[in-house]
Amino acid sequence: MFNVEKDIYYVGVNDHAVDLFEGMYKVPDGMSYNSYIIKDEKVAVLDTVDAAFGKEWMTNVKAVLGDSQPAYLVVHHMEPDHSANILAFIKEYPSVQVVGNAKTFTMIKEYFGFEVKNALTVGEGSILSLGRHSLRFVMAPLVHWPEVMFSYDETDKILFSADAFGKFGALDVQQPWDDEARRYYIGIVGKYGVQVQNVLKKVSMLQVDKICPLHGPVLEGDLSHYIGLYDIWSSYRPESEAVMIAYASIYGHTKAVAGMLADILKKAGKEVVIADLARSDRAECVAQAFRCSKLVLASVTYNAELFPCMREFIDCLAERNFRARKVGFIENGTWSPISAKLMRERLACCKDLDYIENTVKIRAAFSAENAAEIEALANELI
Repeated sequence: MFNVEKDIYYVGVNDHAVDLFEGMYKVPDGMSYNSYIIKDEKVAVLDTVDAAFGKEWMTNVKAVLGDSQPAYLVVHHMEPDHSANILAFIKEYPSVQVVGNAKTFTMIKEYFGFEVKNALTVGEGSILSLGRHSLRFVMAPLVHWPEVMFSYDETDKILFSADAFGKFGALDVQQPWDDEARRYYIGIVGKYGVQVQNVLKKVSMLQVDKICPLHGPVLEGDLSHYIGLYDIWSSYRPESEAVMIAYASIYGHTKAVAGMLADILKKAGKEVVIADLARSDRAECVAQAFRCSKLVLASVTYNAELFPCMREFIDCLAERNFRARKVGFIENGTWSPISAKLMRERLACCKDLDYIENTVKIRAAFSAENAAEIEALANELI
């Protein structure tokens, strides 16, 4: 627990037991499930936490509340890692009024099988007066669920941003924000760039001094860094002038050619990220593809199809609206090399891709002919 401001408290929890967040994202540094209390003439508790941490969270809440009775429980987002303790809280504080939008209360019934009797439905621009503090609600549909909303404390200029501006990692682990926030955003929110852009326009009309997300640290200081990255990510622009080489190799021949290309590019002064798709963290590979301005896909042909890890990687890119990048190919096949064709077909739904015509075509293993092809591909990437 800590003070965000003199009368705003953090009462969230750290989870170091979780190994896969949302069943698929590796989180070696754990996760935080954030919750806040505004202690004013009327007390507001903002969000609950994951079911496994209900007792710890309730202990934190009671330590801050003391004998005070909460007037409101504000539900910004209905994913169970934030909403699982709504019923327990109502049972503990029967007079509390639950604040949400129309979709919030539908989801509460769907998830937990009960209707909130003491509900306060809010919409875009609604104001909740607590005394010194007033919360203005900002609807943020599909950032990244349809019921999501932010709230803005007009007094202390704090944006409570639901899952937006969140990151992987527990709060008791010190780590830079950008990398794990990028992996979190691209993986979980990345599909919804248009919706993020819409809410960023609303946020730009507010004076925001701090951002309190539901995962990760409270953000303060130069917020333009974090908001700027969200603008880049949600508009699908490259973050860095760099080349990612993602390869799928069986016996090491495709890997070797990918390494040769990387060496040429590095000698030319290019930043290069190279990833073995069979062994690397999938979410990190996807995040790096979005970070870089250029992407080279290198794959063997396997059962007249793409090697599975390459197929799954491309599908992850396409699902998240990968676009506006320069893309090149390296293919390998002993008797029927068609992986370049298959990779390009799988990317067909991605908009504004600039395909490099020079493709490296390996017949089983590297040959002298491939050397010229690698140089030609490198020249188009430099």
